[in-house]
Amino acid sequence: MMVSEEEKDLLRRVAMEAAKRATGIRAAAGSLEIPAGSILLEPAPVFVTWLKDGRLRGRSGTIEAKHALAAAVEEHAVAALLHDPRIPPVTTRDLPRHVPEISVLFTFEEIFSSSSSSSSEANISSLLPGTHGVVAEKGKRRGVVLPQDATGFDWDAARLLSQACLRAGLPEESWRAPGGPRLLRFVAEVF
Repeated sequence: MMVSEEEKDLLRRVAMEAAKRATGIRAAAGSLEIPAGSILLEPAPVFVTWLKDGRLRGRSGTIEAKHALAAAVEEHAVAALLHDPRIPPVTTRDLPRHVPEISVLFTFEEIFSSSSSSSSEANISSLLPGTHGVVAEKGKRRGVVLPQDATGFDWDAARLLSQACLRAGLPEESWRAPGGPRLLRFVAEVF
């Protein structure tokens, strides 16, 4: 899924207007119109990350394409600012220092099954930190590492898989074990 520059700008505005409304700041008059036929009306998996002074401030998202992209951005923009359990809710006074980063996810591919160790190494070597994100799923547990999470940490493919497992609440090396989690890689358009 490719998002045009105009659509990226519109999604940033959707996130910011939702954040203003949720924190009690009067939003700009008039609604944001999404043109008919826009991909913003199509369901898509998305994450919204808020950065404050360039640092992660909150994140929320989904890997499931259940809602129109614009509606999902609106929902997750508010959830990331006010309901991320790792961080206190944003204040009205602090909101102007926050900038939304939107990640539209696509091209999900199963990496490998831990029971098929013969193809494991080949699949791991095709996993590119900084380009690919990873989902680890087992039962009701799910951990997601976005492609940009590896940037600046010099992670290799094994570390990326381990981080996805940790975020799912699984043992760090469970991706190597028989009966381990289902692993998916994906790419994202980040803006």
